[in-house]
Amino acid sequence: MALVQTEDLTKVYGKGDTAVVALERVTMSVEKGEFVAVMGPSGCGKSTLLHLIAGLDRPTEGRVLLDGEDLNRLSDDALTALRRRRIGLVFQFFNLIPVLTALENVALPLLLDGVRPQDARRQAVEWLTRLGLADRLHYRPDQLSGGQQQRVAIARALVAEPDLVLADEPTGNLDSRAGDEIAALLRRIASDWGRTVLLVSHDPRIAAHADRILFLKDGRIVDQARLSGAARQGEAEALHERMQAL
Repeated sequence: MALVQTEDLTKVYGKGDTAVVALERVTMSVEKGEFVAVMGPSGCGKSTLLHLIAGLDRPTEGRVLLDGEDLNRLSDDALTALRRRRIGLVFQFFNLIPVLTALENVALPLLLDGVRPQDARRQAVEWLTRLGLADRLHYRPDQLSGGQQQRVAIARALVAEPDLVLADEPTGNLDSRAGDEIAALLRRIASDWGRTVLLVSHDPRIAAHADRILFLKDGRIVDQARLSGAARQGEAEALHERMQAL
């Protein structure tokens, strides 16, 4: 069953002669527990697609359905509550609060949602421990490596037990080793913890961890590929060639 569906999703910025079509009639779906990557050249609409699915922006036409619920019908406050409880967001530059510790950063979404401080702290510790940061709970972001900061950001995305994790170029600010570790972690989030993951990446090596890849060009889905098991990493070179052809 699909967790995410888009129907004729279109986003236009500006009007008249200055209008820019970022997405044009994109129809797609992502099944529950599936790990899907979106690839395409710079400016093709990848991040716009992710932002519309997250409810961070409103479409010009078309709609986004999350578990059958039309996001267009929700008020801004309802969208904020939905993101806090059902969608985990991971960004390229981590977006951690510099003056807060790892534990405080991860607990914050729960506190904002009215969870009791002791419960928020307990859940934050649990997720940071799962992600290998039990010895970094009280470190601030500037005391952590880039890979560790992204793990904190992923723990923050998962702490509310969301159905959907949206990752926008999560390895783009990391070296290759840390990037591979984060990609493997996203794979685990889908395979071991049953979350649905939608990843935007320009890196074929990272995208090859996914179950399925959607290729976007000029705001439209132009192709897709399915990957499975041990074959995933062997497909990176072929994915690079397909990217070059777009």
